Amino acid sequence: MKCWTLLLLRVSLGWLLVIWGADKVFNVEHSVAVANKYYLGLGTESILQLGGVVQILVGLLIVVGFARRWVYPIQVLFNGASLLAVMKSVIDPWGWIFEGSNALFYPSLIIFAGSLLLVAFRDEDYLSLDKKENLDNIL
Repeated sequence: MKCWTLLLLRVSLGWLLVIWGADKVFNVEHSVAVANKYYLGLGTESILQLGGVVQILVGLLIVVGFARRWVYPIQVLFNGASLLAVMKSVIDPWGWIFEGSNALFYPSLIIFAGSLLLVAFRDEDYLSLDKKENLDNIL
């Protein structure tokens, strides 16, 4: 059961990066608006698009479970940056203290925790391409 749970977590978190990356590549105006509101306006259109391509590639590698030793820490950085950007909504989801908080951003903490969990249990995720030698134990 653990290997299937890790597979589901890996695929869902990896696909989230693909979705976020595709948004940067194909919906640049939205990406610029998000960068201006949550990331101190960092990033030009071309940098955001390049970042989107990187996110898509990292996300796809995570989905299939390849090069996890390298892409999981990148995922933690991406999701950690998102968590920091919306931290006031995690601390105060109903806006009782911080103006502009949004309860819909609270799952950023859960996404970050899931990313850390993938790192912690990487060796037990047998249903990944880079752990092919252990697939025989499952099948």
